[in-house]
Amino acid sequence: MTVNDKPPIFCEKYCIVCKGARAGNSICKAIQDLELKICGKNGCIWGKARTKFYGVTPDQKIPEKYGKQ
Repeated sequence: MTVNDKPPIFCEKYCIVCKGARAGNSICKAIQDLELKICGKNGCIWGKARTKFYGVTPDQKIPEKYGKQ
C-alpha cells in the first residue's frame, strides 16, 4: 500500500472547522463557507485530498460505501 492509498483523515476526524461544519455547527459552517470561497470548491490542501479520495467536497459527508471512518 502506498501513501496515496491511505484515506486522508485530517479533514474527516481532526479539522475543527470541517468536522464541526459537517456536524451542523453554524459558526464552523460559516468559517468553512468562507474557506471554500477563498480556496475554491475543494477547500484547503486537506480538503482537496479528501475530495480526491472520497469524491465529495469538505462540506459533504463521505459516501456510505466507505463505511464509518
